[in-house]
Amino acid sequence: MNKLSVILASGSTSRRSLLANAGVEATGIKPNVDEDAAKAAFRAEGMRVADQAMRLAELKAIKVSRNHSGLVIGGDQMLNLDGEPLDKPADMAEAARHLRQFSGKVHRLETAIVIAENGEPVWRHLTSPKLTVRPLDDTFINHYLKAAGPDILNTVGAYQLEGVGAQLFSRIEGDYFSILGLPLLPLLDYLRVRGVIAA
Repeated sequence: MNKLSVILASGSTSRRSLLANAGVEATGIKPNVDEDAAKAAFRAEGMRVADQAMRLAELKAIKVSRNHSGLVIGGDQMLNLDGEPLDKPADMAEAARHLRQFSGKVHRLETAIVIAENGEPVWRHLTSPKLTVRPLDDTFINHYLKAAGPDILNTVGAYQLEGVGAQLFSRIEGDYFSILGLPLLPLLDYLRVRGVIAA
């Protein structure tokens, strides 16, 4: 029996690294989904933040799966602050505004993953880690942004927990891998069931 190929419907280097570090060989293919248009439609419908993340993950997985055989992993992560979504900051000034919004508050990272096969979703999973941001003043925010650099503009919360972003938090509840963008442990369970990795 031929082992199923694994495709990551994403250009995310962090998701690719998480899979590779766990011993999963995956080919990365960008899904070319118009995320802004999709989000606008979801928000016009009044869709919950977690459901928006799941729908986007599904769109990505299905789009790539229609043209490629094997198991296609689509993922999405949205920051949920008091029931409202916050997208990736466009620039450092917006990143600073986001950090002021989070300051002293709790937010969730709605982290969704969908696997599609032959153009149809076959598995899905959602985790919602809860992160408590300590009170941040402008002096710290400016220092943090300078230390973190422009890479943080690629993240929904203007932070990378595995780096200097750890300084933002007083408490974290939930799966570490999900915070990094991929619910890795349940995904590995599914890949074992499908015979992609050793059981």
